[in-house]
Amino acid sequence: MASVRVVRAFRLPITAIITALALSGCMRTTGPVAAAPQGDLDQMAYGQPGRPPPQVVAADSGGGAVGALRTAFAAAPRTAPAPVVVAAPVAHVEPVPVRYDSAYHLDAGDKLRVVVYGQEGLTNTYAIDAGGSITMPLIGSVPARGRTTAGLAAEISAKLRRGFIREPSVAVEIEAYRPFFILGEVAAPGQYPYVPNMTAETAVAIAGGFSPRARRDRVTVTHTGASGTSRFVVPPANPISPGDTVLVSERWF
Repeated sequence: MASVRVVRAFRLPITAIITALALSGCMRTTGPVAAAPQGDLDQMAYGQPGRPPPQVVAADSGGGAVGALRTAFAAAPRTAPAPVVVAAPVAHVEPVPVRYDSAYHLDAGDKLRVVVYGQEGLTNTYAIDAGGSITMPLIGSVPARGRTTAGLAAEISAKLRRGFIREPSVAVEIEAYRPFFILGEVAAPGQYPYVPNMTAETAVAIAGGFSPRARRDRVTVTHTGASGTSRFVVPPANPISPGDTVLVSERWF
């Protein structure tokens, strides 16, 4: 009985020791991890030109997802950010406007600005009368119908040179073109000021548009030039000239 009591007395301490040894064998502790300071996180991710990237030292953590991520991050190649390409500014060149006056033939109703340099008494605005001429001081009537502005300036210079001004310098510009006329099936037929580069369609719009009975696919334009008077049947997009008459006909259905 005494031996049985001794065995029972040592059973509890021995069991506690075995249990502690078993638990200590199942649990493993990880070694310390050396991490970069907080301010070096950007250097770890992107690197810094001229300085070696910081080294990350990690002790054996016994495997697992955390250890794999640390190892992959430390071994990943570091690439510099892609350069930013800035497009060069594009220079826009404005087109040179075409002067309509150079080939335009003058006629009655045009208003001209005649400049005689150094002669304020001759510089003025002159209208071409029904006879196709302008009247200026000193030289009187000067034929203008059918001439260009350059041709009229040369004619005025020639007249002034004949006993009035030794070397005259003259320039002629169109101040206002003679009007055009529009008749027929429009809202407000009549006479309207001409604007360069007009079309028959623009003339219809100025006259208030087509009437409900108007034929809209073509118009008749009457033009008077140096060779006489001509009449044309044209689409509405056709250009017209100063002094032209646009006739919008009536449709039959």
